[in-house]
Amino acid sequence: MSTPVQAPAGQQPADSAGRRAIWLSIAALAMTFMLPLAGLVMAVFALMAGIRALPQLRSAEKPLGMAVGGIVVSSIALALSAMATGMQLYLMDEYSTYQECMKGAGTVTSQGECFTQFRDAAQKKLPPDVLELLGAVQP
Repeated sequence: MSTPVQAPAGQQPADSAGRRAIWLSIAALAMTFMLPLAGLVMAVFALMAGIRALPQLRSAEKPLGMAVGGIVVSSIALALSAMATGMQLYLMDEYSTYQECMKGAGTVTSQGECFTQFRDAAQKKLPPDVLELLGAVQP
């Protein structure tokens, strides 16, 4: 019986490096829609994992598809989460006011008024093109 060949200490097999890159990038994309700041951090880790997987896959003469896919998906997640985080930071005061209003809103009507106040405040701060892109303003 022969002993299985193991990767040197500190190195993962090339196949798992590619899979790790794609799974991290998918997790980053999902996290972007839930918590944009966490998605931003996860996307950076996924991008680094994809870039680190490329030389490992090349040296093992394995296909690069998983690593390249991970790099592409994590780049998309990075861009989306950076934009969403930037928007949250830019509208932080308006959103805080909205949350305070919602705490005191006891009826559906008053909750609707809170949202209307938030939308109006965001309209004053954002250019009209951005609001149309976000679907917040009906043409």
